[in-house]
Amino acid sequence: MIQTVREKFSCRNCETITEPPAPFHVTPRGFAGPNLLAMILFEKFGQHQPLNRQSERYAREGIDLSLSTMADQVGACATALHPLYGLIERHVLAAERLLHGDDTTVPILAKGQTVKGHIWTYVRDDRPFGGQTPPAALYYASRDRRQEHPTRHLQSFTGILQADAYSGYNELYDASRAQGPITPVHCWAHARRQFFELADIATNARRDKNAAAISPIALEAVKRIDALFDIERGINGQSAEERLRVRKEQSAPLVIALEGWLREQRARLSNSSAVAKPIDYMLRRWDRFARFVDDGRICLTNNAAERALRGFALGRKSWLFAGSERGADRAALMATLTMTAKLNDVDPQAWLADALARIAGIPQGRINEVLP
Repeated sequence: MIQTVREKFSCRNCETITEPPAPFHVTPRGFAGPNLLAMILFEKFGQHQPLNRQSERYAREGIDLSLSTMADQVGACATALHPLYGLIERHVLAAERLLHGDDTTVPILAKGQTVKGHIWTYVRDDRPFGGQTPPAALYYASRDRRQEHPTRHLQSFTGILQADAYSGYNELYDASRAQGPITPVHCWAHARRQFFELADIATNARRDKNAAAISPIALEAVKRIDALFDIERGINGQSAEERLRVRKEQSAPLVIALEGWLREQRARLSNSSAVAKPIDYMLRRWDRFARFVDDGRICLTNNAAERALRGFALGRKSWLFAGSERGADRAALMATLTMTAKLNDVDPQAWLADALARIAGIPQGRINEVLP
């Protein structure tokens, strides 16, 4: 408990009364300091602990923090930190070349039920090709998965987008797009996963009699794709020029051979074959898979975006749903701040406490000094 005494003084000559200004509060008329608020925020959005569980834990320690009080403080903190979200948004969308994009479902509470909302993420991370630009992750929330959302999110972006084959991105790839088309790139890890499920010997062994037969074609496909991953491990973090040189020398022949082998195998398979589906998935989009051979800045996988969404996949089992569309937007804002801090090897809770303590006293033109 911090008790602040503000003594009033009056002038005997002019009878003017003076009083020291009130100490800064992170939230309007708030009683909680930046360290407590940062703990609440990080527990909720970084460790996925709902406010009701936090309130119960504080009660066991003899601290009276009601659910409604904590919710009000979270909302006030999100408002105070919103300018930082805007700065990160501009930084991510200003990427000259590559963005990783993905989305996941988040139930949003509606009248008497929940609707299948979505959290979208766009990650800028130039470290795999030796870039010095700080990495950052940007999140948006939406009530549905209509294509208007990625179209609005990436309205000003014209580089390369590495994402899945979701048709909602197609408008961004249109050559007649006013800002210029975005170049699509697909994820080899996603394609490999479909073959791996048909060739997973360990999983089949646990299924005993119910196990499906191991597909030799899928097993061979996994081995060929793994050869590309082995090459990528050796050039991760090197310059784009060096990555391009190695890919031209080592990866390009393997990619050409893989395409020919897949087309040969597909010609022998019926449409009902289980392994035909992952083969078709790759061959129909082969130019998007093979594009990494011609650009050292393109990554082989979209794992950066998938890792950024892992917290929401875990959190759904804990907090179950977002209480409103505004709550989902707030979760997207706080996820942007905490994940960006993690990507830059900064302790999110310590950074939040520092940001909340400083942000009100920094001029608008210098607010970028608070970024992680």
